[in-house]
Amino acid sequence: MLKVETVQEVRDQVAAWKKQGLTVGFVPTMGNLHEGHLSLVTNAKKQTDKVVVSIFVNPLQFGPDEDFERYPRTLDQDCEKLEKQKVDLVFLPSVGEMYSQDGMNTTVKAPEALNSLWEGAERPGHFDGVTTVVTKLFNIVQPNVAVFGQKDFQQWRIIRKMTYDLCLPITIIKAPIERDKDGLALSSRNQYLSESQRKIAPKLFVVLQDIVAAIKSGNELFVNLEDIAKKQLLAHGFDEVDYIKIVSQDTLKPTQEQEAKLVVMAVARLGSTRLLDNICIDDFKHID
Repeated sequence: MLKVETVQEVRDQVAAWKKQGLTVGFVPTMGNLHEGHLSLVTNAKKQTDKVVVSIFVNPLQFGPDEDFERYPRTLDQDCEKLEKQKVDLVFLPSVGEMYSQDGMNTTVKAPEALNSLWEGAERPGHFDGVTTVVTKLFNIVQPNVAVFGQKDFQQWRIIRKMTYDLCLPITIIKAPIERDKDGLALSSRNQYLSESQRKIAPKLFVVLQDIVAAIKSGNELFVNLEDIAKKQLLAHGFDEVDYIKIVSQDTLKPTQEQEAKLVVMAVARLGSTRLLDNICIDDFKHID
């Protein structure tokens, strides 16, 4: 596995692969890798000849109340995991390599219609930081395929739209959510949960499954289902529910119609930890 730190090294290696007629898959990460991240690598390996993973904690996507400096950095362990996955190249740029000393003067604004909702509303500027760094990474790596996890559904939707709008020749793949045995979506945030909070956390997925089961049985009272779900989460021990909404997978806007493709999105808090989860109804499977 190659480990490189400069833009030019990545470009040179990818160019050499493409000269041989090989396809390139890409998985961008901020490190602190878990099985969810590794499943993205597995997905990329199935579809391409070579796989590049980037590890870069991107300062542009952190808000003023979000501590960039405290974000967990586990580079040695991450590289060991990627080595076992037989990743071909890991890109490990510094902030200075990604952004010039006088700052990032050119940015890529996330599509407003998608950015103004949910996580975009909760974390102003976050998705602009994401779209900027992802565009830079796409231009550096120039992959044929890029894989993103479904857990951050809004992020995936925004990146897919950005890729389409900018005519980038990259196929954007949405990989399924990886879950623990009790159904909790794998996330770096889970490590911040106390023992008692960890027992409560899987209830988020249980409540989402109940909503989907109701919809699939013909219940069209979406607002009522959302209100009941919020009360259930609070009763289960969650401290706060930022939102739990039934929305269109395409527009991310609430809908009162049983469209062909819906997604139930939720963010609930246990202490200071925000847990994200969602279920796409078109590929819904109940976990007993």
